[in-house]
Amino acid sequence: MFYEHGVRAIGMQRIIDETGCGKNLLYQEFPGKTDLVAAYLGLRRREQDEMTERALRDAGEDAEARMSALLRDIAANVEAPDYRGCPFRNYLAEFADHSDEPGRIAVECVRDSRARVEELAGRIDPRGGDALAEQLWLVVEGMYAAAAHPGGDRAAQAAVALAEDLVARARRR
Repeated sequence: MFYEHGVRAIGMQRIIDETGCGKNLLYQEFPGKTDLVAAYLGLRRREQDEMTERALRDAGEDAEARMSALLRDIAANVEAPDYRGCPFRNYLAEFADHSDEPGRIAVECVRDSRARVEELAGRIDPRGGDALAEQLWLVVEGMYAAAAHPGGDRAAQAAVALAEDLVARARRR
């Protein structure tokens, strides 16, 4: 429900009503909404990490192949028919204060994703990895942003092609 409607739109009573979960059980497991949102984001983080690690493992050790796999994994995610945005970016957009547990999880996930792009970019282009990482991160953010709009599926494939061109150009330097 948080993913479909947003965290602010869903109250604890609605969760109780729609899931059929008893109020006492829900509050026993999650004393407050913040605890439930943290559990939701933690689960989404683990799922995302597993998918990303699988894509990277399948790509082998070559940094260029790993970057391509990472970008294609993101593209496949944002092209899904039920995609409603990155849950971490959605949370960060909904709440200005990121100091609570859900905020910490969301910030860390985005930060770790960026660090992965930076690490791979540095391996691809040891002299210009910082610039390449910035360019690739803009492509990643563009995929997430474009996915919310009509034609976002086409944008994801164009973004992957653009990123692969950037990587190929960096390799030729």
